Amino acid sequence: MEQAIIAGGCFWCTEAVFRDVVGVTEVESGYIGGTKANPTYKEVCTGNTGHAEGIRVTFDTDTISLPEIYDVFLGTHDPTQMNRQGNDVGTQYRSAIFPLNADQREAAQAAIGRWNAENGARAVTTIEGFDGEEQAADWYAAEGYHQEYWEGEGQRNPYCQATIPPKLMKLRKSFQSKVKA
Repeated sequence: MEQAIIAGGCFWCTEAVFRDVVGVTEVESGYIGGTKANPTYKEVCTGNTGHAEGIRVTFDTDTISLPEIYDVFLGTHDPTQMNRQGNDVGTQYRSAIFPLNADQREAAQAAIGRWNAENGARAVTTIEGFDGEEQAADWYAAEGYHQEYWEGEGQRNPYCQATIPPKLMKLRKSFQSKVKA
């Protein structure tokens, strides 16, 4: 098992995508990359803490590799949007990868390079935290009501109904072999 931490806009949306990926055993929504210890959702939403809404993905490396996790991540949100995904605007919605070690940092750089080459575009996705000298950024789990949001409250939330199904369709179209049955 390995973990990866990524941020691609609203964590409800990225969590919903990765819950459908083969080999993923757990997805936790949370906050990363900011300056305030133990931030709340309300504080992160102000954009003043520096945190991104992110997800921590636990996956079985015998089933899916870290490069594949990063490829699914880059392929299911818009990595060309600076501090924005759709109607969500602010640094808390940035596209970012938070490597936990040097190998993850190298894999993140390679994934962004692949995405840029394959799409003829430039991803603004940042690689934050671990740089070989400093440690990985601190992870803070989001409040309980944010976990597994799409499976519960999200099904009744108009924002989620408009935003999540297109991301799930992208997953199914572009990564058919990586979608749970």
